[in-house]
This record gives sequence, structure tokens and C-alpha cells, in this order.
Amino acid sequence: MKKLVYDLLPPGVCNLLNPAAIYANNEISLGDVEIYGFDYDYTLAQYSNLLHSMIFNTARDILIEQFKYPEGLGKYDYIPGFAIRGLHYDVQKSLLMKIDAFHYVQLGTAYRGLKPVPDEEVIELYGGTQHIPLYQMSDFYGKGPSLKQFMDIFSLPEMTLLSSVIDYFITHGIEFDQVHLYKDISDAIRDVHVKGVMYKWIEKDMEQYILHGDEIYAVLNRLVNHKKKLFLITNSPFSFVDKGMKHMVGKNWRDLFDMVIVQADKPNFFTDRRKPFRKLDDKGSLQWDKINQLEKGKIYKEGNLFDFLRLTGWRGSKVLYFGDHLYSDLADLMLRHGWRTGAIVPELETEIRIINTEQYMHSLTWQQALTGLLERMQMYQDAESKQVLLEWMKERQEIRSLTKNLFNPQFGSIFRTFHNPTYFSRRLVRFSDIYMASISCLLNYDVNFTFYPRRTPLQHEAPLWMDQLCTGCMKTPFLEEMVHIR
Repeated sequence: MKKLVYDLLPPGVCNLLNPAAIYANNEISLGDVEIYGFDYDYTLAQYSNLLHSMIFNTARDILIEQFKYPEGLGKYDYIPGFAIRGLHYDVQKSLLMKIDAFHYVQLGTAYRGLKPVPDEEVIELYGGTQHIPLYQMSDFYGKGPSLKQFMDIFSLPEMTLLSSVIDYFITHGIEFDQVHLYKDISDAIRDVHVKGVMYKWIEKDMEQYILHGDEIYAVLNRLVNHKKKLFLITNSPFSFVDKGMKHMVGKNWRDLFDMVIVQADKPNFFTDRRKPFRKLDDKGSLQWDKINQLEKGKIYKEGNLFDFLRLTGWRGSKVLYFGDHLYSDLADLMLRHGWRTGAIVPELETEIRIINTEQYMHSLTWQQALTGLLERMQMYQDAESKQVLLEWMKERQEIRSLTKNLFNPQFGSIFRTFHNPTYFSRRLVRFSDIYMASISCLLNYDVNFTFYPRRTPLQHEAPLWMDQLCTGCMKTPFLEEMVHIR
């Protein structure tokens, strides 16, 4: 059976997915979009992984020097690839873990410090279940009463620092207050951003930190040439954005934009009506005049979406806004204001390259076939059949673990917990019309292109798809044979 499954894989199956493609959750025609909006960090500006090490090291040193944490923490360095985006952290239990769309912890992905917590202990900690009840889960913006969800790419060093500090305390038998520890680390990470340390590193060495500059210019220039209006809403300060955009796009980058809003304080920008817009001069100094119109070529600070809509008249599905943070950038715009939204998910490129490998395709295909066998053969209750079923279940679990480890040894894919979508994945579908690895993916499509989401089977429709497995192009005669098993 295994050989039959492998033989059915067509030769070109390992290059089915394009890492530079745009994927649709909802049907959207770019021809209907007149106005394009962008976030800045990790949307227009993509950063190299070196930045994560710098954030980790600086926040670690703040903990030691300012918060008086043990100097032994200085021996910890950033661990690239330890954490993934979308994880939850239970503050009271000091647990970092991956949760699926149904609020279940994926066993094998719960960590206290840098070490995994046994499955039995996780289940015991949550009262005999893997399920996290709704009242404990994250609120609309990923901040629950006891669980915090890390949705920002900048949160990768924060999760690693959190795990490193806990590891140090546990290893050295030091008691600590979980709530204070979490807050101290959050504050140290925040200081790296708020005090502008991170901005100085990037400004000092743009070549080393910023990726894809030429492609960003090509995207923006192409949209302007097709008479599209462009705007920028970012939480970053003007001087930082100005230097980055000059590096990527050129000194006249502001000519491409109809509106530039900095230090917007998203997500509050989308929900709080109280902050009025303020104008900055060309040097970034604040002006004091009342804002009655938003002018092209001017720079604005703070403000709120309600004034933005009133002053521009840009409403509904003719606006498409791109951002990397599903909560802070996209959720309100889609659910409250009817804008179209595009999620930038840099991890998508790496994950697709893994999916395109022969090892992944063989593992997943056999896992699917094995699941079908288990489902059909479980009706046999004699001792020999039960033994075979146990062996198959064990093999299926081994394959699932292997597949998980291809993406990340600790936590697996950001999109799946074994077969279920992750909590992150469900939010991605809920808050974005389209998603892609980078803004540069737009260059692969005509400005009037219509994105059509693929019809995927609901569970009661699945038999209609039974002649196709994960590749979408394989005939599987063994399933027809299995139909006759009684």
C-alpha cells in the first residue's frame, strides 16, 4: 500500500506551490480597488533575522542592568528558529504553547523555559483536558485574562527571551513571580522599540537590515502609473520611515503617496475617535494648526480612522490595506469598516518551500492514506486486528511528528496543528481577503487580476474529493479498493 501511494506521486508534484503567489481567502478583484494602503514595518520594509538577535540582546541587557536580573542571563543568546508566530503564553503557568482553532493545545508543543512539558502534565494543568476555555483565551486583540497571543513578527525575540529567563530560574532553583516576570520582559522589549534603540540600528546599516528594497519601489511605482491612490499608516516615527523609504524607494518617495500618517498608535487608531491629526513639517517638527483636510505630500501624526474616512471619503471595498499584524492592522478594517485586507506573512515562503519537498509530500500522502485505512479497519474487533490498528496509529503519530518537525522542531507550522488549522490560521482566514509572503508578490499579477479562493471540501463533501489527496492531482485507486472492505 505504501509503495502504491508513493508510486502515485507524479514527477512534478514537489513544485506545485509557488512561494511568490498570492493566496485568496475571499474573492477580490484588484480592478475594483482604487486606493492602496500600507503598514510600514514588515509590510513595506522587510527586515533580516539579524534584527531579532539585536532585540533579544538589548532587552536581555536591560533586564540585567535596569531590572537587576541575575548577571548569569548574559550567557543566553538568541536562538533562531526556537519560537514561531501565533503561539500563546499562559502567564500563570509559564507555558508557551501552540493552540489550534478549536482551543486545544497541540500536545508536544508546550514549553516551560527551553524544555518541553510532558503531555500528561499539560493535561493535568488544564484540569484533565487539552482544551482552553473561551474565558481564558485571547480577546479580540490577542490579550486574554491569563493567555497572551504573540502575533507580531517582532515578538519572536520576546518569546525566546521569556523562555530563556524561565530556563535560567528553573535551572538555578530560583523562585519567581510569573506575572512580574512576564511584565518585566514585556517592558524590556517595549523599551527597545519605544526608546528608539531599534530604529538607530536599522538607520545605521540599512543594507544589512532591510530586504527587497528595489521590489517595493517597483510595486508602488506600478500602482501610481495605473492611477491608484496610495497611503501609509504606521506606528513608526517619521524620521525612521523617511530614511527607510529613501533607502528602498528614493529621496522622492513621498511623491508616490497621497497620504502619510506616522505614530498612528494602531490598533487604537481604528477604534478611538479622540486623537485629532497633527501635521509635521518637512523636518518632522509638530505644527499646531487644526487639520481640516489631509493634503498630498504632507506628513500627519496620530489621528483616527473616523476623521480619516470623513476627510478622504475613502470607504468600503475600493480600499485595500496591507499589514503584517492580523489584529492591529487588519481586524478592525475588515470587520468594522468593510475595507479589503491583505496579510503579509513572510513565513509563508519558507513553509511553501518545505511543502514542495519530496519528504513532505511522501509523509503527508502516506499519512492521509493511513488515516483512511484506520477509519475503515476499526470495525474489526478481534485481537489481531486491534494489534494492527495500534501499530498503524503509532505509525501515524510518528509521521505527524516528523511532518511537524520539518517546519519547526518545537512548534511545527504556523498554519497547522497536525491536521487542524492553528488559532493563528483561523484568524488569518477571518481577517484577510488575501495573503502573501511579501508585497513584491503583487508584481506577479495584473493590476486588474481577480483572486478566486479555491473551493475546499466541507467534511460532509469530502467523499466528492476522494480521488484527490493532498496534491490535488493524484488518482488513488486504493481508495476504491478500500470501499469494498467490509
